[in-house]
Amino acid sequence: MLRLEFDRGTLLIFTPDREAADLGLGGAVYDDRVGAWRCPAHRYREILTTLHRGGVELDNRAGGFVPTDLRCRLEREAFPHQAEAVDAWFEAGRRGVVVLPTGSGKTYVAQLIMERLGRPTLVVTPTIDLMQQWYGNLATAFDIPVGLVGGGYYDLESVTVTTYDSAYIHMENLGARFALLVFDECHHLPGPTYSLAAELSLAPFRLGLTATPEREDGAERRLDRLVGPVVYRREIGELAGRYLADYETVTLKVRLSEEEQEEYLQARAVYRDFVSRQGIRFGSPGGWGRFLMLTSRSEEGRRAFLAYRAQKAISQASPAKLRLLETLCERHRQDRMLIFTSDNDTVYKISRHFLVPAITHQTKVKERHGLLSAFNRGEIPFLVTSRVLNEGVDVPAANIGVVLSGSGTVREHVQRLGRILRRGEGKQALLYEVITEDTAEEYVSNRRRQHDAYQRAAAGETDADQ
Repeated sequence: MLRLEFDRGTLLIFTPDREAADLGLGGAVYDDRVGAWRCPAHRYREILTTLHRGGVELDNRAGGFVPTDLRCRLEREAFPHQAEAVDAWFEAGRRGVVVLPTGSGKTYVAQLIMERLGRPTLVVTPTIDLMQQWYGNLATAFDIPVGLVGGGYYDLESVTVTTYDSAYIHMENLGARFALLVFDECHHLPGPTYSLAAELSLAPFRLGLTATPEREDGAERRLDRLVGPVVYRREIGELAGRYLADYETVTLKVRLSEEEQEEYLQARAVYRDFVSRQGIRFGSPGGWGRFLMLTSRSEEGRRAFLAYRAQKAISQASPAKLRLLETLCERHRQDRMLIFTSDNDTVYKISRHFLVPAITHQTKVKERHGLLSAFNRGEIPFLVTSRVLNEGVDVPAANIGVVLSGSGTVREHVQRLGRILRRGEGKQALLYEVITEDTAEEYVSNRRRQHDAYQRAAAGETDADQ
């Protein structure tokens, strides 16, 4: 008889003798210290299935997941896409990734799966804010205590919410407690440390939730192994109008003054000359890291880095952009507007200039909660932020978004659009993208708009100086 045990994030397979392990357990390594074969815990389901199919008699001491009563106390009819996602996940073997736009009810999909599966569940989120949001939703949905691990808490229950940081730190101890792992914003999971949250757990059932699984480094391929393949996907354009707010996207262009344009071109020439002579390719893996390393090694490199920052600052936070923002604030003073930038310096500059409340990673949790609550109640019409509101934060009142600057990633742009798409009675959402003409921002804009959500709803480009 074989015996299975969980040991600090690994699965131990005890066999009658060392030679008796020819059981289709490729990849397991014999550990002389304990006299057993050892492999990563996430292979538990695969190995258990292999042994059962081979008719091997087992003493399974690794995972005994007791059924949990997770009947939802709130009766609510699922939207068709939510019900389809749940069915698709079960039909795919109770593993896989569900891709749905922000505001389309991914959390409710998870609740339906948890209720139907009825097993101990750990929900893993990228931030403390999201951990608290999930905790509130689950505590309301299910008539059982909900645990928290992270943010100063270590309270374990049959349904527990944690963060990626806490999950990979504690999974050596938690890895045998939960049958279902729910990874919110699962595009974070393939990172080198966060992936431990999946690898060190026995959980046979796994659900990933995201609006944008694709990563710049292509590591989303690892999700197949860590969580499962994409089992259901719907895009913004498919749900807008009925399950999401109707929306439009508008690109506005501003021009630099002659002096600004000359300063921009001079700084960019210094930066690009250095990049060219050093053979740096930003499109290749490690390109940005190599640039930072080389710019720190010489005076010439430091000048190139300062030039890089200068040309970005000129294009991303030009006076023309601020003048246009003033016009947009006046135009939409009766709406609820989120203003996005790529850096905190610009956030604080706008906050001081327009007396608009700001939220950055430096904003304390209670202050952030107070500002978002006041915004949703209509007491604050505008908020300016850098990247901390890109994902996960619930701002249903927002109907206008202004992207003053950002990265070239499709994910970030789709996430920012998603912030204003929460459905509401008669709601019409509008996203402005403001770019500086004849700068690298035009290239960045073209890159980040390569998504059907922008092809469908683009209302054209406008020269803001006309």
